[in-house]
Amino acid sequence: MFDAPFDDLAIIIAIIAFLIAIKATSQATELRRRINSLEATLYAQRQVQPPPLLPTPAPEAPATIAAQPPPLAPEAELAPTPVAEQVLSPSIEPSTDNVAPPPVPAAEPGFEERLGTRWVVWIGGLALALGGFFMVRYSIEAGLVGPGVRVFLGGLFALALLGAGEWTRRKESISTIAALPIANIPAILTAAGTAVAFATIYAAYALYGFLVPATAFVLLGLVALGTLAAALLHGPALAGLGVVGAFATPVLVSSGKPDYWALYIYLAIVTAASFGLARIRLWRWLAVTTIVFAVLWIFPGLDPGEMQVAPHDFHVIAGFVLASLLVVCGFMFGPTIEDGQIEPVSSSALGAYLFGAMLIVLSSAHADLTLIAFTLLVASTLFVAWRAEAAVGALGAAAATVFIVFAEWAVRANPDMLVLPGGPMPGITPTATDSAVAQHLVIAAIFAIGFGIAGFFAQGRSNSAIIPVVWSAAGVATPIAILVALYARIAHLDRSIPFAILAVLLAAAFGAATETLTRREMRPGVAISTALFATGTLGALALALTFALEKGWLTIALALMSLGTAWIALQRPIPFLRWLAAIFASIVTARILYDPRIVGDAVGTTPIFNWLLWGYGLPAASFWAASMFLRRRGDDAPLRMVEAAAILFTALLAFMQVRHLATGGDMIAAPSLLEAGLQVCVSLAMAIGLERLRLRSHSIVHNVGAVVLTAIAGFISVFGLLFLENPLLWHIDVGGAVFNLLLLCYALPAVLMLLLAYAVVGARGKIYANTIAGAALVFALAYLTLEIRRFYHGPFLTSGGTSGAEQYTYSIGWLAFGVVLLGIGITVNSERARLASAAVIALTILKAFVIDMSTLTGVYRALSFMCLGIVLVAIGWLYQRILFRRQIAPPPAPQTGS
Repeated sequence: MFDAPFDDLAIIIAIIAFLIAIKATSQATELRRRINSLEATLYAQRQVQPPPLLPTPAPEAPATIAAQPPPLAPEAELAPTPVAEQVLSPSIEPSTDNVAPPPVPAAEPGFEERLGTRWVVWIGGLALALGGFFMVRYSIEAGLVGPGVRVFLGGLFALALLGAGEWTRRKESISTIAALPIANIPAILTAAGTAVAFATIYAAYALYGFLVPATAFVLLGLVALGTLAAALLHGPALAGLGVVGAFATPVLVSSGKPDYWALYIYLAIVTAASFGLARIRLWRWLAVTTIVFAVLWIFPGLDPGEMQVAPHDFHVIAGFVLASLLVVCGFMFGPTIEDGQIEPVSSSALGAYLFGAMLIVLSSAHADLTLIAFTLLVASTLFVAWRAEAAVGALGAAAATVFIVFAEWAVRANPDMLVLPGGPMPGITPTATDSAVAQHLVIAAIFAIGFGIAGFFAQGRSNSAIIPVVWSAAGVATPIAILVALYARIAHLDRSIPFAILAVLLAAAFGAATETLTRREMRPGVAISTALFATGTLGALALALTFALEKGWLTIALALMSLGTAWIALQRPIPFLRWLAAIFASIVTARILYDPRIVGDAVGTTPIFNWLLWGYGLPAASFWAASMFLRRRGDDAPLRMVEAAAILFTALLAFMQVRHLATGGDMIAAPSLLEAGLQVCVSLAMAIGLERLRLRSHSIVHNVGAVVLTAIAGFISVFGLLFLENPLLWHIDVGGAVFNLLLLCYALPAVLMLLLAYAVVGARGKIYANTIAGAALVFALAYLTLEIRRFYHGPFLTSGGTSGAEQYTYSIGWLAFGVVLLGIGITVNSERARLASAAVIALTILKAFVIDMSTLTGVYRALSFMCLGIVLVAIGWLYQRILFRRQIAPPPAPQTGS
């Protein structure tokens, strides 16, 4: 059917099959040995002990004998003696001489036993197969016989190996000597024979051209099917070889034009045989291997230009039907399983064919026939899962494939959805869709109604909790996902009142389901399912709000979903709902990474009351409220995620509003002194609030948030206010004489830093608090210095030189500031204020001796030092008389003699 790249591919397949057979045979024989040991142990434990020897009764009088009751029935005579009678009759003691001891468990096979009974046979079988290959190669190289004779001899050798395998199997079955099961000689000989048969037929076709493609294809398929049939007698070794050979046969046979109908009919026969063998012998590995190979055969024909839709749909439908009949546990002919269990192979089998059907739909650009086939498979999945709980896991695959199909359909018609703010992605260009909207709407309605109704009526049917939860999750998530995809495809993410109405109707349906389930008796999983339907109600209402309003409301809607889910989690303490609230918060957080402005350029120019207030303020309020609801049930990871989102959105609201205010609505403008000052003030204010809050909540998120905001304030203060936006270094207009940027950017941060320092006293380390207090002192002194320069130079501090009067004013101002700090320290008895005063006065002294002495002349120099001296003397007097006044001890009273 398809071109084979290598002539020796048959040898490689044979070797791989032997390796698979080695592992499968080893596992099967080891399991058989353990079962035999257990049976022997149970047989020994069930052996009946011999009856105890009863004493011979003494002869009795005739009258006594005549008065005896009639003899017991045979059943009564065989009854064991009661335990009480054995205890009361010391002479009746059970004999332990004939009791057989329990058998000793069989020892594990040693190295020599493994070598002689297992490895030698495996290597011998592989050697037989390779010997046939090499003999053919040698005859070709030496030119001993012609091509026809070579093929004939290869066929005879294959028949000889197959006959030897069957002869040895029958000899073992009729022999009185128990054969070693681990040797598995018949299986190895039969596997070697089938491998040689594969190679012979392939050589007759590919090397010598004796067979046409159709004949070779049929012969190879018959050998593969015969190998699978022989596996019923010879074990998993041949099953592994047969399934590999069967699915590799179309690769070995080439043709000019692939015939997919012939291919998929052949694969359907092979799949049926393999599934049947797996069902009879309960080989799960064989079913999984068959499913993997069958799905892989979908990919060669997915070329959109040359794709044949009908045979591909036949392939997935046939495989799905066969898996449902033979693989799914508890459905039709599948294996039995206890109720309430989700079996992985059963669910994965249906999910694999749904995945294949989805690939066909996407590759065919949503052709009508592929959509119909996909719809039938999804509906069949619901039916099979309804009848067999083992396949309920396939509902997740069904819901996921449905969403992918409709999401791809939406993106196909709206490629701008994949365009990032930095530009379109490579290869993304507008393309037309070949699919009709009406057909997709009908299919979407079928899926939404089917999943929703099935998810509701599945409640209370199972004794397992996980089964109804999976049904309800699929019943809630699938309609919402389909509605979002249709909205994106038809309404292009713009306002749409019809879709808002559909969302309200969906919310009403979920609300009715929630109310109905609440009134039912409590069954396993119903409580979680009720919470899921309630969450779906909130989600649908949020979508209705999104559809009816502008794009930015989607962020708000998701935040409100987090709040609603947290409230439901408070009413019904289900851990899953707490995580769901955290997931919604994470989605909203990821949403702002795409576009921090929420609505793009439509933010607005009005300060404060713009889209940033709604886009960040409402989510922040929602997350704070959600964290309050979640905290009532404990402190865990979901709560911390929601608290982190609340702090993040609050900070972003403040930062974005500050930027909007400082730039006049231009969110990409360069930063300024006003923005830096406001950012520092906002960060410090929020840090103070979190420091107070964490003392009551004891939340690690509040603790870390306070530290992070303090660090942000410190970073902007040092690099923004003191360097990059310092009006003393750059040509910046600071404004009026008193109410100017200096007051906002230096005086107010100093006050906030001082408040923050007092807020962390006793709650954090002393170094942490003193560092913040020192920063407050630096900014207070900076404000005083810059304000003096503003008095002498006007709004631009970089204009003109520094006069003697200005230098003298700096000294007087610093000195006065130090005296004020000292007064405050004495009044409130604050050691920190007095130390700050000492630091300012020391800086003033340093300035006087380093700067004033060299730059000032005349009266200014004299006044500077005179004022400094007077103040220092006054400070010394204050310290001596007020702070550290020594108490003079009164003289001792005179002593009077007695």
